[in-house]
Amino acid sequence: MKGLYCRQGETSGLKFIIQETDVPTSLSHHQITIQVKSCALTPVDVQLYKDLQLLKDSIPVGREVAGTVLQVGSKVTCFQPDDEVVGILPLDNDVSGLCDVVICHEHHVVHKPEKVSWVEAAGAIRDGLRAYTALHTLARVAVGQTLLVLDGASPFGVLAIQLAHYHGVKVLASALSLEDQKFLEQLRPSVARVIGVWDTKVDLVESCLEETGGLGVDVVIDNGVRLYEEDSEAPRHLPHKHDIITLLGVGGHWVTTEAHVQLDPPDCHSLYLKTASVSFLNEEVWTTSSACQGRYLHILKDIVEKLSTGTFRPLLEHPVPLYEATVYMEMVQKKQLRKRAVVQL
Repeated sequence: MKGLYCRQGETSGLKFIIQETDVPTSLSHHQITIQVKSCALTPVDVQLYKDLQLLKDSIPVGREVAGTVLQVGSKVTCFQPDDEVVGILPLDNDVSGLCDVVICHEHHVVHKPEKVSWVEAAGAIRDGLRAYTALHTLARVAVGQTLLVLDGASPFGVLAIQLAHYHGVKVLASALSLEDQKFLEQLRPSVARVIGVWDTKVDLVESCLEETGGLGVDVVIDNGVRLYEEDSEAPRHLPHKHDIITLLGVGGHWVTTEAHVQLDPPDCHSLYLKTASVSFLNEEVWTTSSACQGRYLHILKDIVEKLSTGTFRPLLEHPVPLYEATVYMEMVQKKQLRKRAVVQL
């Protein structure tokens, strides 16, 4: 059967190809076989594979899958054949999620409610996991706090806004374009204020301090950050690290997706004066460590439950056919899509 894989060329960078692959026919005691109905496309973090010593010639692409259980191992207790499931395949998985059939451990998937579509389930599971990790595991948000979601119109930003509003948090969101601003304004009352950073006349720090009466926000979740003013490679819409530290309130929490944040002594001193803290958002930690497996499965179950009740409304592209998967994956890797792409098999 065919699957989507990523190869790192010597000069051309990453190349995505559809190639034939073999799926093991035998199951271990706790494995299940899933017939894939849909698979979401997310960027491949080659550096993470290198850090974990998992880099191969061909990296399987497509790890967020939804489908029907075909077979179960002899000691599987959570699932039966014909159950509908959704989950995230581990980083060391050998088979692409775009194959017709995949095999995984029973603790990597959860039941999918009937009223949730295949595309919604696969498209929301990772962004939902990131939102839970950022807001609950790292920031520990509480009712009445103020949250700033940078790039709120991204697939991750939208679910973070919806989750925060569900828990009684006041949400501010930045918009990178006029179209993003119009979209976010339609989310009211989930978003208390939209800050159009695309407009050069709008100052992010001043807007946040004005909205909070000069006290600053309790939690900031970024989608990238500029480390230096003269950083020519970073997009101009990204906030500077000093701006984020400035708009944080006393006891504030900055959750960053930037793996290489460097804080100078003045930055650390500012955080010290505010008793503020910084956390790094890496949702892969759930599948690379088994220390909190029960909590991880609880989060996945809560995500699909919120999908079924309409609390989560993911930002999705139209379903992508398999023959266009390579083209869409190239756009996903280059961050040229504003919505989550999901391949429907």
